Amino acid sequence: MPNQKLDLPVPPSLWRSIGPSFILLGLALGSGELLLWPYLAVNWGLGLMWGALLGVSFQYVLNTEVMRYSLYWGESVFTGFRRLSILLPVWFIFSTFIPWSLPGFSSAASDIFGQFLPGIPKGVFTIGLLLLTGLLLSSGRSVYKTMERFQKVSIFIGLPFILFLAYKITNPSDWTALAGGLIGKGDGWWFFPEGVAIASFLGAFAYAGAGGNLNLAQSYYIKEKGFGMGKYMPKLSSLFSKNFKAMRLEGQTFGDTPANRRKWLAWWRLVNLEHFLVFATLSAVTIAVLSVLARSLVYGSEVESGLAFLYTEAQEISLRTLPVLGTAFLLIAAIMLFSTQVGVLESSSRIISENVILLFKRKNQKVHLSKFFYIALWSQVGLGMLVYLIGFKEARSLILLSAVLNAAAMMVSFVLIYILNRSRLAATYQASRWRIIAMAAAFLFFLYFLIQTVNSGLG
Repeated sequence: MPNQKLDLPVPPSLWRSIGPSFILLGLALGSGELLLWPYLAVNWGLGLMWGALLGVSFQYVLNTEVMRYSLYWGESVFTGFRRLSILLPVWFIFSTFIPWSLPGFSSAASDIFGQFLPGIPKGVFTIGLLLLTGLLLSSGRSVYKTMERFQKVSIFIGLPFILFLAYKITNPSDWTALAGGLIGKGDGWWFFPEGVAIASFLGAFAYAGAGGNLNLAQSYYIKEKGFGMGKYMPKLSSLFSKNFKAMRLEGQTFGDTPANRRKWLAWWRLVNLEHFLVFATLSAVTIAVLSVLARSLVYGSEVESGLAFLYTEAQEISLRTLPVLGTAFLLIAAIMLFSTQVGVLESSSRIISENVILLFKRKNQKVHLSKFFYIALWSQVGLGMLVYLIGFKEARSLILLSAVLNAAAMMVSFVLIYILNRSRLAATYQASRWRIIAMAAAFLFFLYFLIQTVNSGLG
């Protein structure tokens, strides 16, 4: 590493900066947005929507604090955590590998594809989608660019169609119920209806965004995009890239000069605005629209477990509009689920591979991060197939179990990112008081509902 400190680069325009948050948004589309929040709306109405709004807000704070560190140092937060303790890479390996290797999203997408080709066993679809995910992430020149383009396409196909359906089907009373739900007013109750499963609420709350350790992966995406000091860092290359070579993980901060302070403020405003417009706004809109649509179509009906409510929605869409729109709804849902599976395996493989390396590498040693990334990726693909083949196949149950495990990981992340930024950033560049209060509130919220989930499970 050079001894002389570099200057912060000049930030680009907002339009040129848009990209990293689309990846994190894509991680959320097939979990909280499509399945968990609409499932709650189908069974209890829209009075729990305050939880979705609060969940997105907490994740916005966490994600931007993650970006703060990488803007300042140019390295991932996981490299920073390793500077604090050798035990932290061990925590991140296990708390990422276990919940995110469950093949819930592939299983759910396979359920839907199986509706169109009933003669083909569901297992063929599930294993095929896992293999397709591995092949997709192994192709192209840049893993980041592959992910950004894929997630943008998925979002630009899915979101306009969902908005169109909401415009055609919903009525003003549905949106009035949503407005009440944002402040906790349900159908004859406030904040929590009697009989609601705490685990279902906690899972949906954790997936009001990416969820778990994957929020920390935002660190990679702004680094790969060249934001802040990430401009000076090497990028993760694909298997077939000419740049498939050893790279350093440690970054370097900038000199604390008046010019760099001005550029820091410009960067900080830019990443906050980009993340608010793409991640926070689109996440909240998608959750709201899909939940209102589910309530309008299915609320009050007898719906079986699993993904049955999605199929009931599709049937109602066909009856109220055109059969082709009901079919299109299921296809869009399958694309969203597969998009989430791709994002999950890409982000979790980054986290696992880097933390394995951080356990054993010497300081400033260059490493073949891309090789370890693909080992982690295909190991997760293999584990996902094994989990499915030995009998864990019910899609919503797998996603819910993953969500509860990730809620615990996210709770820890709020504490760790506060400690990291407090110890590794100069005072001028640390979080404001209101952000510290928000992180403390998020930790306590997750802690309370995790305790309630354990108690209800034991009972």
